[in-house]
Amino acid sequence: MAKRFILNETSYHGHGAVNEIVTEVKSRGFKKALIVTDADLVKFKVVKKVTDILDKNKLPYEVFDKVKANPSVEVVQKGVEAFKKSGADYMIAIGGGSPQDTAKGIGIIINNPEFADVVSLEGVAPTKNKSVPVIAVATTAGTAAETTINYVITDEKKRRKFVCVDPHDIPVVAIVDPDMMSSMPKGLTAATGMDALTHAIEGYTTLGAWELADTLNLKAIELIAKNLRKAVENDPDGREGMALGQYVTGMAFSNVGLGVVHGMAHPLSAFYDTPHGIANAVLLPYVMEFNAPKTGTKFREIARAMGVKNVDAMKQAEYREAAIKAVKKLSKDVGIPKTLKEIGVKKEDLEALAEAAMADVCTGGNPRPCSKELVLEVYKKAYNGK
Repeated sequence: MAKRFILNETSYHGHGAVNEIVTEVKSRGFKKALIVTDADLVKFKVVKKVTDILDKNKLPYEVFDKVKANPSVEVVQKGVEAFKKSGADYMIAIGGGSPQDTAKGIGIIINNPEFADVVSLEGVAPTKNKSVPVIAVATTAGTAAETTINYVITDEKKRRKFVCVDPHDIPVVAIVDPDMMSSMPKGLTAATGMDALTHAIEGYTTLGAWELADTLNLKAIELIAKNLRKAVENDPDGREGMALGQYVTGMAFSNVGLGVVHGMAHPLSAFYDTPHGIANAVLLPYVMEFNAPKTGTKFREIARAMGVKNVDAMKQAEYREAAIKAVKKLSKDVGIPKTLKEIGVKKEDLEALAEAAMADVCTGGNPRPCSKELVLEVYKKAYNGK
């Protein structure tokens, strides 16, 4: 069976990478950009780091800053109208997962207008045309949305998030510049970093995993374990390491899928507007405990990548426990809450959450088969912390 691997046409990494936007715009003959971002990134002058470069080089643009966390169907539709009115021929998405996902939705609909309702893009939609070109500038080290073929939109009317998987949506250029991430506060750095770790661990253990993706995901786990604590303290080397780590796992999980951590996290954001990284981070160790019996020797390699010593001398139960403990310790060190109760989840909602998790596209990739009853038990453990 053939295995597909899709990546950006071009990506730039390291300090100062954002300046390469000019190179790409000129070489590709783009005329005018719609910048897709959120109001806070404008307010805190993160977007200005890009617009100053555009202004200096006399490259025209307009700004759409109506994106919000967990972007909704309505936000995407407003973005489509903004793009049409702007006269733009490409987009620059500046931000974490929310602006990137919004730009993907806009770009797909502009060139595939039959999906203007947005909700019909759920799953693997039969789009025929590539998105409007997107240059994706990451400002968080977590979602890797700048290199994935996935995006997530919230249907606020039905209180649900849905995942779209479309090779036509991948940004043509990714800019992964740690300088664009330096203004992230500690809490956001921790949450997005644990989101990246979840991607790497789920991508490594998902049913679709294979050797090329495994190599990338193990390296990503190593980079994240080594650099997240430093990044939370705004250490430049830690920022650079996390920028690379989250991108490396993005390359992998985009092509092999995820699992029930994400399947369970998406309903939390839909129900409570919980930040996606926090939802993943809280759930990850509980799901690892659930999945352990179906992971073969993979937890040994996760433990090794997390920095655990002497894993080859451990029995299977020992290295599985060591991997989970290493994840819990990293999560605790960067200030992630331990339970769902601590982040405002209501006990009476757990059954509805389990039902929603079973409908999520990510759940099907989980290494251990899931049922509503099993997922509910994991939610209960995560709620109580035991």
